[in-house]
Parts: sequence; C-alpha cells; structure tokens
Amino acid sequence: MERVNIKQLAAMLNLSIATVSKALRDSYDISKATKEKVIELAARLNYEPNPHASSLRRNKSKTIAVIVPEIANNYFALAINGIESVAEENSFHVLIYLTHEDFEKEKMFARHLLSGRVDGVLVSISGATTDYAHLRALEQKDIPVVYFDRVSEAEDAKRITTDDFESSRLATSHLITKGCTRIAHLAISQHTSIGKKRKGGYLQALADHNIPVDDSLIIYCGNYDEKNAASIADLLLYKKCDGIFAAVEKYAITTYEQCSALNISIPQQVKVIAFSNLQTASLLNPPLTTITQPAFDIGREAASILFNTLNKKIPPGDPENIILKSLLIERDSTSGEW
Repeated sequence: MERVNIKQLAAMLNLSIATVSKALRDSYDISKATKEKVIELAARLNYEPNPHASSLRRNKSKTIAVIVPEIANNYFALAINGIESVAEENSFHVLIYLTHEDFEKEKMFARHLLSGRVDGVLVSISGATTDYAHLRALEQKDIPVVYFDRVSEAEDAKRITTDDFESSRLATSHLITKGCTRIAHLAISQHTSIGKKRKGGYLQALADHNIPVDDSLIIYCGNYDEKNAASIADLLLYKKCDGIFAAVEKYAITTYEQCSALNISIPQQVKVIAFSNLQTASLLNPPLTTITQPAFDIGREAASILFNTLNKKIPPGDPENIILKSLLIERDSTSGEW
C-alpha cells in the first residue's frame, strides 16, 4: 500500500492539515471526538509522521535549555540526568547553562535564548534572583519556561519542587528527638523558595517543641568556602550548638571538615543532618544522616511538563505546581542520645 501523507489524511477527513497535526499530537485545543476520528483513520492507513518535515514546518530547534546555579551539587547532576532521559525520548538536545548564583549571568543567558535558539527552558533560579522579567520575556516569545527546585513563588508558573518545609521540620525534629536543644541552621539565600521553606520548617520544629529561637544559630552561608568555614568554626567554638541542620550538602561537608580541624566529635558533641543526594553520604566518617530528594524524578517530571507544553498537550499559560516527597535516611551522624 502506498504510504499516506498528512495532506491526504486531512483531505479524507475534510479537516485542515493543522487540525490533523494537532490531533495526532494530542493537543489540548482539539476535541476528543476529532482526535479519535483522526487517530482511527491514521492507524487504519498505517500513517507514519515525518519527524524531520514536521520539525521544519514548526521551525523548531529540537533543543531545550537547562539553567542551574551549579552542578558541583550532586542534586543538580541527578536532576539533569532525569531531564536528559526525557529529552532523549523526544529526540531533543539539551544545552546546560551555569549561573554560579549570579543574577546577571541568569539574565544574560535568558537574553541569549530569546533568539529562538531553544524551544523551551527549564530553570532553577540563582540565589540572587529577585526579579523574573527576563524569564517572563521568554514566555512572551512563546518559549515555555518550567521551574524546578528553586522556583518563582510570585509567578503563575509551571513548577516542580520537593516538600522542603515539611522535610526541614522533620529534620529539625529528628535532632530534637536525639536530645539536641541548641540546633543551628546553615541556611541558603532567603531570596530562594527553598531557602525560605527550609528555614520555615526549622523554625516550625522549634516552635512545636517549645524551644526558643536563637538568631545567632541561624547562619546564612554562600558561595565563598573560606567564609562559610569561618562562620561554621565560630558556631562550633563559641555558640556551643549541639545539632546542625544544613540546608545543602556542601555546608554539611564543611561542617565535617571544621569538626575534624577543631577536634569536635560527630555525633558525640554535635549531631549533623543535611539535605543531600551524595552517593558517598554513607561513606563519610561518621555516615551522614540525610534528607534525600528524588532529584532524578524531579528532573524527569519537569522535563515531561515542558514537553507536554511544547506538544500542546497542556496550555502554555496554565500554572502547575507538583510537589514530590523527600526521604529522611538516618545514619550515624545523628545516632544516640545525650
């Protein structure tokens, strides 16, 4: 049988080529009845789309961009793996842009992408981002944006996160059940959604157990390792904390280094828990208790939302908020009670 093309398919159905194309892509703006009619005839005639021609007609780059603060953090490496797995299924390429927590770099990348170099963008915002005009500009150019992990709470946007507030409350409560009463929080930027929620969960756990808040135990860390190390050393030597909840894994590693340098024993003198996706967490001395996020799944879910938008299975402007659960894995860094 001679191979039928989309033009012939449309003529047989008395529909436009655009309508048939959208129906085959399960587009949200085509009725269920029309989709069923198109799919039934296409299946009966063994219609097979020409992906190359389809890409040319839509003037698509077959490329998506991923903007992240860093990849040294194992979380982002795993999330990117999840994103790439979905991109590969859709025969797309992935471009990765690192902001290194620099707002100006984030804006520069967004301006660069306005040229149409990519079909869509996945972004985890920098710790310095307070304005989202550069990302809204992409949407206005019909380049859909999906936020993951560090998201814009102010925007009616598509976003996927973990249960940061509840996980942080659980992490802090875990230290309290182990006998800690002076718990420090190594926090990240309050500009970020995860920074606010992780601090919020920490404060809620203290309130739940009637432990007064000591602002001197809340340390805002940043990208400067030496400054972070000095702040943590001061915390251990002079603030006399007996528990540390680190918002990200690199602050926990610095805590381990400072405890070793100051001859402070974990968990005998201070117990440590952290958000971390490090595969080596169980190999640290002592093994680190972690809040482990489903990073790969977050990447896959964010990419799936983006491709559903690109394929018009969901409207581009509709907000979406998906929250996945993290897991507390108890190890020796929080073992025993006082």
